[in-house]
Amino acid sequence: MADKKNMLTYEGLRKLEDELQDLKVNKRQEVAQKIKEAREQGDLSENAEYDAAKDEQRDIEARIEEIEKILKNAEVIDEDEFDSETVNFGSEVVLRDVAWDKEVTYKVVGSTEADVLKNKISNESPLGIALMKKKKGEVVTVEAPNGSFEYIILDIKRN
Repeated sequence: MADKKNMLTYEGLRKLEDELQDLKVNKRQEVAQKIKEAREQGDLSENAEYDAAKDEQRDIEARIEEIEKILKNAEVIDEDEFDSETVNFGSEVVLRDVAWDKEVTYKVVGSTEADVLKNKISNESPLGIALMKKKKGEVVTVEAPNGSFEYIILDIKRN
């Protein structure tokens, strides 16, 4: 079975490539130096610095492998291909939460880039799915595990 395509914006692709470069060039060297210094302290069986450095090395290598897998299956979506009248991948959407009468803004991105703390929601999330192909002024109902939520689309922007 083919691996799932990872939809990315150009910005998301650039961030992953930069992180990968930093991990391979800088972080690997830093942890190698920590391991070397810890080895010079002698007995490795009770050397906390050595154990911590090896754990860090394992984490770095796991993240490198994860990023390489994401990039191998990446599909970069040109946000300019979509019109600004409907919500699509890469759209920044201004919504009014009907229940709370509060305005919120989200950018619709791929699951790899999603970060709720930065108001980036996945196109595969319940809200992301509900918003796709909708237009300004439409009411969107989102079915979530803890109930239904309604939003009014106030504006759709392209960056």
